[in-house]
Amino acid sequence: MEQLFQNSIEDLNGLRHFSEEELRILDNVDKATEEMAESEFEYYLRHEVNMDAPRIARKYGLLGIPVKKEYGGLGSNHLVTALAKERLGQLGLGFSSFFNVQVFLGGLSIQHWGTEAQKERYLKPAAQGDKVLAFALTEPEAGSDPTSLKTEYEKRGGSYVLNGTKYLITNGSIADHVIVFARSKAVQNEISAFIVDGKSAGLDRMRLREKIGLYTSDTAMLEFKDVEIPEESVLGGVGKGMHVAYSGLLNGRLGVASACIGIIEGSLNAAIARAKERVQHNKLIGKHQLIQRHIAEIRQNLEMARWPTYFAAIQRADYEKDINNKAMIDEAELRTALAKKIASRLAFESADHVVQVFGGFGYSFLSPVGALFCDSRVTRIYEGTDEIMELKIAAEVLGRDFEAFS
Repeated sequence: MEQLFQNSIEDLNGLRHFSEEELRILDNVDKATEEMAESEFEYYLRHEVNMDAPRIARKYGLLGIPVKKEYGGLGSNHLVTALAKERLGQLGLGFSSFFNVQVFLGGLSIQHWGTEAQKERYLKPAAQGDKVLAFALTEPEAGSDPTSLKTEYEKRGGSYVLNGTKYLITNGSIADHVIVFARSKAVQNEISAFIVDGKSAGLDRMRLREKIGLYTSDTAMLEFKDVEIPEESVLGGVGKGMHVAYSGLLNGRLGVASACIGIIEGSLNAAIARAKERVQHNKLIGKHQLIQRHIAEIRQNLEMARWPTYFAAIQRADYEKDINNKAMIDEAELRTALAKKIASRLAFESADHVVQVFGGFGYSFLSPVGALFCDSRVTRIYEGTDEIMELKIAAEVLGRDFEAFS
């Protein structure tokens, strides 16, 4: 098993004992990540979406880790899932982003808010890797403020009709089913969530290739032109769309924080290897004090990112035992915001440090660190920007009367 990942498991096992089943799951995560590594690197070089990675994940049963067993999953808790994302993050954020949407934003949203029929139809095949999910909240003019979305729906007979545009949607062009958020055309401030078939008439999907990173992850723009969907496709009930969105984002932010730990680990592994093999000025660069400083900074970042994220995962599991406990919800939101803000910043800093250790070769996708650097930048934006995380943290500290956004 990869050493830093094994260290994380051992450190946590001393605080919270993992069962044999959980350890088997984490061993499979490690094996799957090793198997994905070569294809992730090759597809990244070609700037192509890697569909080999989901196939490998399905082979090892990774796409249903936190999903209940009755819906085709493994029934693990958020801490085990966070560790899985940590290991996957060592490869960069290509497959990690797919996983985050498929599992955290898509699967868990349906598990929490869906009807039994929806869980049977959408969640089971997604957890088993037979169907791909997407989560379409972001729009060209609605990012950090999802309540400003422009996509509309209206009731026509026994169906709903959607019109609008969704932007920067992970898995958007490959998804079999898309969770779409839209505003009522008839009722002011009513927002609902719908599960839409990816092949619906009137739905146009365009893959977005002009990205700074995430080349092995599918990102798309979706255009809805009179897309008709049945009543039974409403997720969580009419008018409950923002509840669905915020609970999904809470899961997604924890997933991002966990993947950021993996980026830091990947950066540390690469920096150590480079320091022990690269010779400059007649000695290994690892013997130069300023190179040691970069490595020390990355190791410190790893320690600082781990524990807020692990604590948030434990807190998230506690919250799910009593989902109507307002104090528990507030604490889970605070811990998740702290984890996401801290881990994303430290991941980007760590990737920058390792590029510096590699020198000119680091500024290339042929190196093992170019993808880490490019991918890590988006973690400070998606699933909630640094600024939004800071506002959430401040609001929890000062009290909701000081909330800077509605």
